[in-house]
Amino acid sequence: LLSTFGNIGTTRAWTSSKTTSSLFTKADSSSSSLVELGMASRSAQKIASRSTWAQSRGVTDVDSESAAEPGFCTIIGGGRIGSLLHQGENSLLLKRGDSIPDDNEGTPIFIATRNDSLDGIIADCPKGRLKDLVFLQNGYLDSYLEEKGLSDNTQCLLYLSVPALGVEAVDGITTVNPEGLTAATGVHAQALADLLASLGLKCNVVGMEDYKPAMFEKLIWISTYMLVGKAKECTSVGQAGADHGELVETVVNELLAAVSAKEGITFPEGAMSRLAAYTDVVADFPCGVKEFEWRNEYFYKLGDDACPTHNGLLKECKEKGFIDFELP
Repeated sequence: LLSTFGNIGTTRAWTSSKTTSSLFTKADSSSSSLVELGMASRSAQKIASRSTWAQSRGVTDVDSESAAEPGFCTIIGGGRIGSLLHQGENSLLLKRGDSIPDDNEGTPIFIATRNDSLDGIIADCPKGRLKDLVFLQNGYLDSYLEEKGLSDNTQCLLYLSVPALGVEAVDGITTVNPEGLTAATGVHAQALADLLASLGLKCNVVGMEDYKPAMFEKLIWISTYMLVGKAKECTSVGQAGADHGELVETVVNELLAAVSAKEGITFPEGAMSRLAAYTDVVADFPCGVKEFEWRNEYFYKLGDDACPTHNGLLKECKEKGFIDFELP
């Protein structure tokens, strides 16, 4: 769901803190009021549109809760997710070749890029801003962030889809979870929730004890539906669930048990129902075994005894020539 974004360049795009800050300083109070009015109007339109969409799916009680006006933020990546977040006026969008400014310390830096861009972004980030990095990536990031000394940074599970650049986002609101499935934890979690709320999108702010099982649940979703769909030559996750529901459920339950044994996590009841309901929302999303080291590899390395069906499907994909990388 995240756009491709290359490593951040080392050439500074701004010459001073004053220059950077001036980009977001309003000339007078009247112009500021007009901007705020425009933002409020766009937010109201988004929320109304989202409510209509949700109600058409039989979901009620989806009105966005009152949220604070989003504060200043920096967004890295101008793809589908980054451009979505940049719809607000109070943000700085960084693209390829831009650098993270030293100022605005204590404000969030939302990283809306692919996982393979993270090394360069972290390496080029000013030391004083490292704690402000917010990770929005899909996949298993725990060991990576621990290695980088960033385990306490804000993270988010984005349960939303942006089919194309500039197209309205499809939120993770389902009949099972009308409050939405997107969740964030960490010091900048509320800032992200406020920003998403201004766009008519849901975000639950949670503690790490609730975030971790939710993270693994999403990892299980993307690792299962994509894999089953690819192995069985489905065109979409919706088809994978519809045509191979029994196999999907077998893999999901297998991975839930494997993670519980490995991590000591207890998942809330109803995981399969939650994941199936979300699949209905993004039914047209194409299948593919991608970013293996961030997704399916975690389960594959647990071994064939723990994940026999999952690992067997990966080997089947390799035998059929559906994946172009070597399995460990």
